[in-house]
Amino acid sequence: MSVFGKAKDQYELVKKAREIQKKLKEQEVTGESGGVKVTMSGEQKITKVEVDRDNIDNLEDDIKASVSSAIEKSQKIAAEMMKDMGGLGGLL
Repeated sequence: MSVFGKAKDQYELVKKAREIQKKLKEQEVTGESGGVKVTMSGEQKITKVEVDRDNIDNLEDDIKASVSSAIEKSQKIAAEMMKDMGGLGGLL
């Protein structure tokens, strides 16, 4: 493959990655545990935290579980998007 062919392939990979990033920004996932609900974007940025003040017995554990759940969901969405777009250079 020529240098130009490789450059074109790299350009296509970057283009796919940017498309995935854009779509992930639009996604929203929620993780819940006990009295805690954490909402985050597909980019794994927390956008909202809700705490039921009447149910804070295990607050620290509930926060960890809620965040972990939301992260797992966002990772699954990202992996599925990459798979649907043909992966990134055969990495998936």
